[in-house]
Amino acid sequence: MLRYLSIGQLVKPLAGRDKNRWMVVVEVIDEDYVLLADGKMRKVEKPKKKKIKHLSKSNTIFEDILQQIIQGNLTNHAIRKKIAVQNGEDKDKGDEKSDI
Repeated sequence: MLRYLSIGQLVKPLAGRDKNRWMVVVEVIDEDYVLLADGKMRKVEKPKKKKIKHLSKSNTIFEDILQQIIQGNLTNHAIRKKIAVQNGEDKDKGDEKSDI
């Protein structure tokens, strides 16, 4: 069964020590696993491998994060800023799609 997620999608782990922390999908490994980063504890340089079935998916996909990944210049600061915006900690919304 395919449990599809997109690169740049905002997710929240349901299990493990990262439980209930917003993270961004930085790579889809296969139909069961993705790599996640939050820019703080899980950096872009060493993302967390997580089973998709242990994630709560949101409908938010950060298009600019996706573009930065494609260009190879994604920073931890960019991820932290996007997650802060989503949590209402920043007034500048930026470029994102949200159906939440």
